[in-house]
Amino acid sequence: MDNSGKEKEATALMAEAEKKMKSSQSFFGSLFGGSSKMEDACDLYGRAANMFKMAKNWSAAGNAFSQAALLHLQMQSKHDAATSFIDAGNAFKKSDPQEAINCLNRAIEIYTDMGRFTIAAKHHITIAEIYETELVDIDKAIAHYEQAADYYKGEESTSSANKCLLKVATYAAQLEQYPKAIEIYEQVATHAMDSTLLKYSAKDYFFKAALCHFCVDMLNAKLAVQKYEEMFPAFSDSRECKLVKKLLDAFEEQNVDAYTDAVKEYDTISRLDQWLTTMLLRIKKSIQEDESDLR
Repeated sequence: MDNSGKEKEATALMAEAEKKMKSSQSFFGSLFGGSSKMEDACDLYGRAANMFKMAKNWSAAGNAFSQAALLHLQMQSKHDAATSFIDAGNAFKKSDPQEAINCLNRAIEIYTDMGRFTIAAKHHITIAEIYETELVDIDKAIAHYEQAADYYKGEESTSSANKCLLKVATYAAQLEQYPKAIEIYEQVATHAMDSTLLKYSAKDYFFKAALCHFCVDMLNAKLAVQKYEEMFPAFSDSRECKLVKKLLDAFEEQNVDAYTDAVKEYDTISRLDQWLTTMLLRIKKSIQEDESDLR
Protein backbone atom coordinates (compact mmCIF):
# COMPACT_ATOMS: atom_id res chain seq x y z
CA MET A 1 0.00 0.00 0.00
CA ASP A 2 1.46 3.39 -0.93
CA ASN A 3 1.60 6.33 1.45
CA SER A 4 -1.61 7.96 0.19
CA GLY A 5 -3.45 4.66 0.74
CA LYS A 6 -2.13 4.46 4.30
CA GLU A 7 -3.14 8.08 4.94
CA LYS A 8 -6.67 7.36 3.68
CA GLU A 9 -6.95 4.34 5.95
CA ALA A 10 -5.63 6.36 8.89
CA THR A 11 -8.11 9.18 8.22
CA ALA A 12 -10.95 6.64 8.10
CA LEU A 13 -9.81 5.18 11.45
CA MET A 14 -9.73 8.71 12.95
CA ALA A 15 -13.28 9.35 11.75
CA GLU A 16 -14.43 6.03 13.23
CA ALA A 17 -12.72 6.87 16.55
CA GLU A 18 -14.47 10.27 16.68
CA LYS A 19 -17.81 8.58 15.95
CA LYS A 20 -17.25 6.15 18.84
CA MET A 21 -16.35 9.08 21.09
CA LYS A 22 -19.54 10.98 20.23
CA SER A 23 -21.73 7.93 20.81
CA SER A 24 -20.03 7.21 24.16
CA GLN A 25 -20.83 10.79 25.26
CA SER A 26 -24.51 10.68 24.27
CA PHE A 27 -27.10 9.86 26.97
CA PHE A 28 -27.93 6.40 25.64
CA GLY A 29 -24.33 5.70 24.74
CA SER A 30 -23.19 6.38 28.28
CA LEU A 31 -25.92 4.06 29.61
CA PHE A 32 -24.93 1.24 27.26
CA GLY A 33 -21.17 0.67 27.55
CA GLY A 34 -19.78 4.20 27.27
CA SER A 35 -16.41 3.19 28.68
CA SER A 36 -15.94 0.27 26.30
CA LYS A 37 -16.68 2.63 23.38
CA MET A 38 -14.00 4.98 24.73
CA GLU A 39 -11.57 2.06 24.89
CA ASP A 40 -12.45 1.22 21.28
CA ALA A 41 -11.88 4.86 20.30
CA CYS A 42 -8.46 4.77 22.02
CA ASP A 43 -7.54 1.67 20.09
CA LEU A 44 -8.67 3.26 16.80
CA TYR A 45 -6.66 6.44 17.48
CA GLY A 46 -3.60 4.27 18.18
CA ARG A 47 -4.04 2.31 14.96
CA ALA A 48 -4.56 5.54 12.99
CA ALA A 49 -1.40 7.00 14.54
CA ASN A 50 0.65 3.99 13.46
CA MET A 51 -0.79 4.21 9.93
CA PHE A 52 0.18 7.90 9.78
CA LYS A 53 3.67 6.91 10.98
CA MET A 54 3.95 4.40 8.15
CA ALA A 55 2.93 7.15 5.74
CA LYS A 56 5.55 9.44 7.39
CA ASN A 57 2.89 12.03 8.23
CA TRP A 58 4.46 12.79 11.62
CA SER A 59 2.18 15.67 12.65
CA ALA A 60 -0.96 13.63 12.03
CA ALA A 61 0.58 10.66 13.90
CA GLY A 62 1.46 12.93 16.85
CA ASN A 63 -2.05 14.36 16.86
CA ALA A 64 -3.66 10.88 16.86
CA PHE A 65 -1.43 9.70 19.73
CA SER A 66 -2.33 12.90 21.65
CA GLN A 67 -6.04 12.16 21.19
CA ALA A 68 -5.50 8.64 22.53
CA ALA A 69 -3.57 10.06 25.52
CA LEU A 70 -6.38 12.48 26.40
CA LEU A 71 -8.91 9.62 26.26
CA HIS A 72 -6.73 7.45 28.49
CA LEU A 73 -6.65 10.32 31.00
CA GLN A 74 -10.45 10.54 30.91
CA MET A 75 -10.59 6.83 31.68
CA GLN A 76 -8.07 7.28 34.54
CA SER A 77 -5.48 5.09 32.76
CA LYS A 78 -2.51 7.21 33.72
CA HIS A 79 0.22 4.84 32.59
CA ASP A 80 -1.36 4.37 29.13
CA ALA A 81 -1.87 8.14 28.85
CA ALA A 82 1.81 8.79 29.59
CA THR A 83 2.89 6.15 27.05
CA SER A 84 0.66 7.75 24.37
CA PHE A 85 2.05 11.23 25.14
CA ILE A 86 5.58 9.82 24.72
CA ASP A 87 4.58 8.26 21.37
CA ALA A 88 3.09 11.63 20.36
CA GLY A 89 6.28 13.41 21.42
CA ASN A 90 8.45 11.01 19.39
CA ALA A 91 6.28 11.57 16.30
CA PHE A 92 6.23 15.37 16.70
CA LYS A 93 10.03 15.37 17.12
CA LYS A 94 10.23 14.85 13.36
CA SER A 95 7.89 17.71 12.44
CA ASP A 96 7.22 20.13 15.33
CA PRO A 97 9.88 20.16 18.09
CA GLN A 98 7.92 22.55 20.34
CA GLU A 99 4.83 20.33 20.22
CA ALA A 100 7.08 17.33 20.97
CA ILE A 101 8.27 19.12 24.12
CA ASN A 102 4.67 19.90 25.14
CA CYS A 103 3.71 16.20 24.85
CA LEU A 104 6.81 15.01 26.71
CA ASN A 105 6.10 17.52 29.50
CA ARG A 106 2.56 16.13 29.83
CA ALA A 107 4.03 12.62 30.17
CA ILE A 108 6.57 13.84 32.74
CA GLU A 109 3.76 15.37 34.86
CA ILE A 110 1.99 11.99 34.90
CA TYR A 111 5.16 10.03 35.72
CA THR A 112 6.19 12.35 38.58
CA ASP A 113 2.65 12.18 39.95
CA MET A 114 3.01 8.37 39.93
CA GLY A 115 6.44 8.59 41.61
CA ARG A 116 8.22 7.26 38.49
CA PHE A 117 11.14 9.69 38.72
CA THR A 118 13.70 7.66 36.77
CA ILE A 119 11.42 7.57 33.71
CA ALA A 120 10.63 11.29 34.17
CA ALA A 121 14.38 12.03 34.23
CA LYS A 122 14.91 10.11 30.98
CA HIS A 123 12.29 12.25 29.23
CA HIS A 124 13.76 15.48 30.65
CA ILE A 125 16.97 14.45 28.87
CA THR A 126 15.04 13.98 25.61
CA ILE A 127 13.60 17.51 25.98
CA ALA A 128 17.09 18.88 26.75
CA GLU A 129 18.39 17.25 23.55
CA ILE A 130 15.59 18.83 21.49
CA TYR A 131 16.52 22.24 22.94
CA GLU A 132 20.20 21.53 22.13
CA THR A 133 19.81 20.39 18.55
CA GLU A 134 16.47 21.54 17.16
CA LEU A 135 15.53 24.75 18.98
CA VAL A 136 19.07 25.80 20.05
CA ASP A 137 18.00 27.21 23.40
CA ILE A 138 20.93 26.27 25.64
CA ASP A 139 19.52 27.84 28.83
CA LYS A 140 16.42 25.65 28.57
CA ALA A 141 18.55 22.59 27.75
CA ILE A 142 20.58 23.26 30.92
CA ALA A 143 17.39 23.56 33.01
CA HIS A 144 16.13 20.16 31.80
CA TYR A 145 19.50 18.45 32.33
CA GLU A 146 19.53 19.86 35.88
CA GLN A 147 16.00 18.61 36.54
CA ALA A 148 16.93 15.14 35.23
CA ALA A 149 20.01 15.13 37.48
CA ASP A 150 17.87 16.04 40.50
CA TYR A 151 15.47 13.18 39.84
CA TYR A 152 18.33 10.70 39.29
CA LYS A 153 19.99 11.81 42.53
CA GLY A 154 16.73 11.30 44.41
CA GLU A 155 16.63 7.74 43.08
CA GLU A 156 20.30 7.13 44.05
CA SER A 157 21.36 6.88 40.38
CA THR A 158 24.53 8.93 40.88
CA SER A 159 26.26 8.00 37.63
CA SER A 160 23.17 8.92 35.56
CA ALA A 161 22.89 12.20 37.53
CA ASN A 162 26.58 12.94 36.87
CA LYS A 163 26.18 12.40 33.11
CA CYS A 164 23.50 15.11 33.10
CA LEU A 165 25.55 17.41 35.33
CA LEU A 166 28.57 17.11 33.03
CA LYS A 167 26.38 18.37 30.17
CA VAL A 168 25.40 21.32 32.40
CA ALA A 169 29.07 22.01 33.23
CA THR A 170 30.08 21.92 29.54
CA TYR A 171 27.49 24.56 28.65
CA ALA A 172 27.99 26.62 31.83
CA ALA A 173 31.70 27.00 31.02
CA GLN A 174 30.92 27.95 27.41
CA LEU A 175 28.50 30.60 28.72
CA GLU A 176 31.28 31.82 31.08
CA GLN A 177 29.37 30.67 34.18
CA TYR A 178 32.65 29.33 35.56
CA PRO A 179 31.79 28.90 39.28
CA LYS A 180 28.85 26.64 38.33
CA ALA A 181 31.03 24.55 35.99
CA ILE A 182 33.85 24.28 38.57
CA GLU A 183 31.49 23.07 41.28
CA ILE A 184 30.13 20.31 39.02
CA TYR A 185 33.53 19.17 37.72
CA GLU A 186 34.94 18.99 41.26
CA GLN A 187 31.89 17.12 42.53
CA VAL A 188 31.99 14.56 39.67
CA ALA A 189 35.79 14.17 39.96
CA THR A 190 35.53 13.48 43.71
CA HIS A 191 32.88 10.84 43.02
CA ALA A 192 35.00 9.29 40.24
CA MET A 193 38.24 9.05 42.24
CA ASP A 194 36.50 6.93 44.88
CA SER A 195 35.36 4.41 42.28
CA THR A 196 37.65 1.70 40.90
CA LEU A 197 35.90 1.83 37.53
CA LEU A 198 35.75 5.62 37.15
CA LYS A 199 39.08 6.55 38.79
CA TYR A 200 40.79 7.11 35.43
CA SER A 201 38.27 9.80 34.40
CA ALA A 202 38.81 11.89 37.58
CA LYS A 203 41.90 13.54 36.08
CA ASP A 204 39.85 14.81 33.10
CA TYR A 205 37.31 16.49 35.39
CA PHE A 206 40.01 18.05 37.59
CA PHE A 207 41.70 19.26 34.39
CA LYS A 208 38.49 20.90 33.17
CA ALA A 209 37.88 22.46 36.59
CA ALA A 210 41.43 23.87 36.58
CA LEU A 211 40.92 25.40 33.13
CA CYS A 212 37.67 27.03 34.31
CA HIS A 213 39.58 28.47 37.30
CA PHE A 214 42.25 29.69 34.86
CA CYS A 215 39.63 31.55 32.82
CA VAL A 216 38.68 33.48 35.96
CA ASP A 217 42.05 34.03 37.58
CA MET A 218 45.56 32.57 37.24
CA LEU A 219 46.22 32.45 41.00
CA ASN A 220 42.93 30.58 41.54
CA ALA A 221 44.03 28.00 38.99
CA LYS A 222 47.40 27.55 40.72
CA LEU A 223 45.77 26.96 44.11
CA ALA A 224 43.16 24.64 42.56
CA VAL A 225 45.85 22.46 40.94
CA GLN A 226 47.64 22.13 44.31
CA LYS A 227 44.37 21.18 45.96
CA TYR A 228 43.58 18.57 43.27
CA GLU A 229 47.05 17.02 43.61
CA GLU A 230 46.55 16.65 47.36
CA MET A 231 43.08 15.17 46.91
CA PHE A 232 44.09 12.83 44.07
CA PRO A 233 47.87 12.20 43.92
CA ALA A 234 47.52 10.36 40.57
CA PHE A 235 46.57 13.73 39.04
CA SER A 236 50.19 14.96 39.49
CA ASP A 237 51.52 12.38 37.02
CA SER A 238 48.85 13.00 34.39
CA ARG A 239 49.59 14.78 31.12
CA GLU A 240 46.64 17.07 31.91
CA CYS A 241 48.19 18.29 35.16
CA LYS A 242 51.59 18.80 33.50
CA LEU A 243 49.93 20.83 30.74
CA VAL A 244 48.13 23.14 33.21
CA LYS A 245 51.44 23.73 35.05
CA LYS A 246 53.23 24.61 31.78
CA LEU A 247 50.38 26.96 30.87
CA LEU A 248 50.59 28.62 34.30
CA ASP A 249 54.35 29.16 33.84
CA ALA A 250 53.81 30.59 30.35
CA PHE A 251 51.10 32.87 31.72
CA GLU A 252 53.34 34.14 34.53
CA GLU A 253 56.12 34.85 32.02
CA GLN A 254 53.55 36.36 29.59
CA ASN A 255 55.05 34.03 26.99
CA VAL A 256 52.50 33.33 24.26
CA ASP A 257 54.90 31.11 22.28
CA ALA A 258 55.58 28.84 25.27
CA TYR A 259 51.82 28.64 25.85
CA THR A 260 51.14 27.69 22.20
CA ASP A 261 53.95 25.10 22.15
CA ALA A 262 52.65 23.42 25.32
CA VAL A 263 49.15 23.15 23.81
CA LYS A 264 50.52 21.82 20.48
CA GLU A 265 52.65 19.21 22.26
CA TYR A 266 49.60 18.01 24.24
CA ASP A 267 47.45 17.95 21.09
CA THR A 268 49.86 15.60 19.24
CA ILE A 269 49.04 12.82 21.72
CA SER A 270 45.55 13.71 23.03
CA ARG A 271 43.43 15.45 20.43
CA LEU A 272 41.78 18.61 21.73
CA ASP A 273 38.01 18.65 21.42
CA GLN A 274 36.01 21.79 20.69
CA TRP A 275 35.36 22.59 24.36
CA LEU A 276 39.05 22.38 25.36
CA THR A 277 40.06 24.41 22.31
CA THR A 278 37.57 27.15 23.27
CA MET A 279 38.81 27.31 26.89
CA LEU A 280 42.50 27.27 25.93
CA LEU A 281 41.96 30.04 23.37
CA ARG A 282 40.18 32.19 25.97
CA ILE A 283 43.16 31.87 28.32
CA LYS A 284 45.63 32.56 25.49
CA LYS A 285 43.66 35.68 24.57
CA SER A 286 43.98 36.97 28.14
CA ILE A 287 47.81 36.59 27.94
CA GLN A 288 47.85 38.56 24.67
CA GLU A 289 45.65 41.26 26.22
CA ASP A 290 47.96 41.48 29.24
CA GLU A 291 50.94 41.76 26.88
CA SER A 292 49.39 44.63 24.95
CA ASP A 293 48.52 46.38 28.24
CA LEU A 294 52.20 46.27 29.27
CA ARG A 295 53.40 47.81 26.02
